[in-house]
Amino acid sequence: MVLVLCAYVVIGVLPRIFFKGGSFNSGWWLTGAPFFCVPPFLIAADLAHWHSWVGMHNMVVTLDSIAAVLTGGSIALLFYTLGTHRVPLALWHQEDDAPVSIVTYGAYSRIRHPFYSSFLLAFLGSFALFPHLGTLLPMLYAIGRLTATAMREEKRLSTSEFGSEYREYISKTGRFLPI
Repeated sequence: MVLVLCAYVVIGVLPRIFFKGGSFNSGWWLTGAPFFCVPPFLIAADLAHWHSWVGMHNMVVTLDSIAAVLTGGSIALLFYTLGTHRVPLALWHQEDDAPVSIVTYGAYSRIRHPFYSSFLLAFLGSFALFPHLGTLLPMLYAIGRLTATAMREEKRLSTSEFGSEYREYISKTGRFLPI
């Protein structure tokens, strides 16, 4: 539980410590909504001693282990992605954001959106820790929102001055998973 909550804390401070200026517009809040819902839900579930797998101790231990691996992967990928950047990125969903370069090395060498991938790993870890509608629905919503955001970013980059380079990059990398 502590590791999962730590992942959300790290994700939560990103807009303040890494991303360059921008506004927290409606698109940002809509994408951020599941990040605000899952941690309080997990804390409440833990405090209330809710258990999804009552009487199945081995299953709980297995799910806890899976949650730890997924969440550890989320945190590792997040820091690897941060280490890849030489300059801060624009805050998500900024309409006036024009690309100044594309990054195709480091964490981006196999995944086009490693930040989003790390976020999705955190949601998968939360669901593994506590398989419940309270973690499943926000995870599914996050997958949809992050996919839509990634598609919008990819369209913008494909039509930018880096378009041909970016389209070639797309053919060699996965959106959220390495290919």
